[in-house]
Amino acid sequence: MANVGGMDKKVRIAVGAVLVVLAVLGYGVPWTWIGLVPLLTGLFNFCPLYALLGKNTCNR
Repeated sequence: MANVGGMDKKVRIAVGAVLVVLAVLGYGVPWTWIGLVPLLTGLFNFCPLYALLGKNTCNR
């Protein structure tokens, strides 16, 4: 069930992608690998924390 959408999704993907690119390039390792979390939650439209809190930014 999707619970991430709209601007939330775009920001997650952008921030996650930047952090992962920095990790691949060797800047800020290992902390930049945390960028996988927002990247994947944006790509899959699902955030486990949102599910626990009952939050939904999806327009469906």
